[in-house]
Amino acid sequence: MFELRGVAVGYGGVPVLQNVSFTARAGQITALVGANGCGKTTLLKAVARQLPTLRGTICLHGRDLAAYNRKEFARAAAFMPQVRNIPEITVQGLVSHGRFPYLGLSRQMTARDRAAVQQVMDQTGVACWAGRDLRELSGGERQRVYLAMALAQGGDAILLDEPTTYLDAAAQFELLELLRRLAGQGKAVVLVLHDLAQALQYSDRVAVLAGGGLAAFDTPERLFAQKLLDDIFGVTLCRAAEGTYYLRKQEPTKTASCNYSGDIV
Repeated sequence: MFELRGVAVGYGGVPVLQNVSFTARAGQITALVGANGCGKTTLLKAVARQLPTLRGTICLHGRDLAAYNRKEFARAAAFMPQVRNIPEITVQGLVSHGRFPYLGLSRQMTARDRAAVQQVMDQTGVACWAGRDLRELSGGERQRVYLAMALAQGGDAILLDEPTTYLDAAAQFELLELLRRLAGQGKAVVLVLHDLAQALQYSDRVAVLAGGGLAAFDTPERLFAQKLLDDIFGVTLCRAAEGTYYLRKQEPTKTASCNYSGDIV
């Protein structure tokens, strides 16, 4: 799905991350994790075509992102940034904006567009709020509406920047479970997560960013076994009997190394 090879990203020609290579596959959740300021959002913006790469290539379906025009990419992948304005609009009106890449010169929605909007509102459980003002909803409810808008674009991939930020615990789990179901339906889900335990619990692959590069890219199970995350984050990562992950504080003992030379999986 998304394939990154030797990617460097940054601002003003100065790289924040270099030599990043991995593949985010269809039907899987790929989480980007790392300390604050390590470049997680910067890398996600490059994958979402919001920021040009300094070096390397990013491909979607084997095609360089630079080869897509705006509408083509919007039909293939949707991006949910962390910070958004909350417009004065109904829930159905916002979700309908997801059909923009398919509208002709008249900007009028067809029966097919309206059916697509209804389908994703049903899928995300927001149809009951169709006529409500977006501003009246809670943070968790609004996140589901924005996700419905992203799904209305009809693409195979969804990119999300810290989608659980500002949500209460119940809303966080509800959103992550919904993303898990979407991956099970064949979507490629790539997201930045601040909560390391959640990243391990809900992801199929985790890209660990540290020290200006890719420290590791592996399954949660293998990362847990390697104890690499303990060193990078200065925590003790634990797993309960039922398989859930949790963290315990520890004093940092090592400096993270980013000389990752593993295979792209």
